[in-house]
Amino acid sequence: MQGELFDGPQNETIKLKEGAFLFKAFALQHDKTLLSAIDTIAQTSPFRQMMTPWGRKMSVAMTNCGKGGWISEKQGYRYSALDTLTKKAWPVMPDCFLSLAKDAAQAAGFLDFLPNACLINKYAIGSRMGLHQDKDEGDFSQPIVSVSLGLPAKFLFGGLTRSEKPLRVMLHHGDVCVFGGPSRLAYHGIDPLKEGRHELTHVFRYNLTFRSVQTIEKET
Repeated sequence: MQGELFDGPQNETIKLKEGAFLFKAFALQHDKTLLSAIDTIAQTSPFRQMMTPWGRKMSVAMTNCGKGGWISEKQGYRYSALDTLTKKAWPVMPDCFLSLAKDAAQAAGFLDFLPNACLINKYAIGSRMGLHQDKDEGDFSQPIVSVSLGLPAKFLFGGLTRSEKPLRVMLHHGDVCVFGGPSRLAYHGIDPLKEGRHELTHVFRYNLTFRSVQTIEKET
């Protein structure tokens, strides 16, 4: 099963693993509103390619909104109340973001999800995300909700160890993934983005990842 490539029709729900679901085209009717909100957020907190603690520039550009933003620096990864680039608070999470994240989580059976942070990834052609776990949030009882907009991408969804061969899932514009419960700490990533052009995002893919974060550090 791990060797298969999942690519279901629109409006289908695909159970990837226990606690993990792909909702095809779930966000499609809100796409223009979501993309407009991303543009507004980026005007205040611009996209940037962060450096890993090992001194390598990430291929994916990132920004955040909500009470805290995920950042990478020499000391490691953490959530900060302030944008380290602008030295100001991250933009408030738009209502359209919050309602979509809650609706998707409820559809997956996570009824009390209330995200306080959203990491926004911007993929250019060739950008990728290596296999990793989302483990900086502290509260693993809450799921991750991930929204795809723009160019299609191949999503790798593995197990609780890096060595487990991942599922290969095509993500299209408007698709939403939710993973929590026994799949909350699953390794996941994105293969290099292939060349293409989308009518709304042109040569880019955007990914909204909603999280419930336990500890958000205040800068002094």
